[in-house]
Amino acid sequence: MPDTGLTARIRENIVLYGALAANLAIGVAKFVAAGITGSSSMLTEGVHSVVDSGNQVLLLYGQKRAKRGPDAIHPFGYGRELYFWAFVVAILIFALGSGISIYEGWLHIRSPEPLRDPTVNYIVLAIAFALEGASWTIAVREFSRTKGSSGWWRAIHDSKDPPGFIVLFEDSAALAGLVIAALGVWLSHETGDARIDGIASILIGLVLGLVAILLARESKGLLIGERADPEVVETIRGIVAARPWITHVNHVRTIHTAPDSIFAAISADFVDSLPMGAAETMIEGLEDDLRLAVPSLSSIYIRPEKQENAAVATPQHGL
Repeated sequence: MPDTGLTARIRENIVLYGALAANLAIGVAKFVAAGITGSSSMLTEGVHSVVDSGNQVLLLYGQKRAKRGPDAIHPFGYGRELYFWAFVVAILIFALGSGISIYEGWLHIRSPEPLRDPTVNYIVLAIAFALEGASWTIAVREFSRTKGSSGWWRAIHDSKDPPGFIVLFEDSAALAGLVIAALGVWLSHETGDARIDGIASILIGLVLGLVAILLARESKGLLIGERADPEVVETIRGIVAARPWITHVNHVRTIHTAPDSIFAAISADFVDSLPMGAAETMIEGLEDDLRLAVPSLSSIYIRPEKQENAAVATPQHGL
C-alpha cells in the first residue's frame, strides 16, 4: 500500500519540493556554464540557486520542527519556530545571495574576464527559465488558491504561512535575475565590454537584497506575533456577544502561535446574577461553539470582567 502520510506531506509541501528540485538542477547547470564561459552573472546565478536550495531545506526543517506538540516549557507548542526559520532564510538571501552577487560583480568590473562564446550561457539560461517558470507557476497556483479575494500584496502581508510567499518571492527574483543575466551576457558580447556582465551581477544582487528586506519585514511581524484575520476576530466577538448572559464584550485579543493555530483571550462583562457554577458550564459550551466556528482556535481564555474595569485597564482600541 502507498504511504499516505508521505503522500500528504509531499502534497502539503509541493511548493517547497518543486522549488528545491528546480534549484538543485539549475544550480549545477549554472556553475558548469560559468566555468566554461567565465561569466560573472552566471556564477552569481549559480550562487543564487544554491542559496535558494538551502532556503527550501531550512523551511522544510522549520515546518517539521513546528509540528511538535505542546510541552511543559512551550505550553502553546512550537508553531512559531517556522517563523524563526523564515527570518533566517531572509537573512541568508541578503547576506549570501545579495552580498556575494554584488561582490562578484564588483570583482568582475575591476578585473573583467576575457569574452568567450556565450552559447552555453544562453542554453543554460533558457533551461533555467523553463524550470524556474514551472516552480513559479506552482507557487502562484498554490498561493492563489489560499489568498481568496484579497489582492496579491494584501494577501502576502496578511499571510501567516511563510513558505508560500517566500517561495513566490524567491522564484520571482530568480526569473528577474535570469533576465538580467541574459541581458548582461548579450550586451557584453554586443559591445565587447566584459564589465557589463559584472554590472548585471550587481543588479541581480540588488534585486535579491530588495526581496530579502521585504521577506525579513514580513517574517519579523510573524515572529513578534500577529493577530488573527479581522474577520476571525469579528466572528469570535459576534459569537460571544450573542450569549444572553454576557452584557458586553470588552475585547478580543488573538495571536497566531502557528500558521493554523490561534490563541484567543476574551474579556467580557457577565450578568451579575449569574451563579459561578452555571457560568463555568456556559463558558465550556461557548468554547465548543467558538472552536466549531473557528477550527484554528487552539487555546481560548475567557475572563469575566466589568466593562468599566476593562476600559480603565485596557487603553488599546479596535481589538
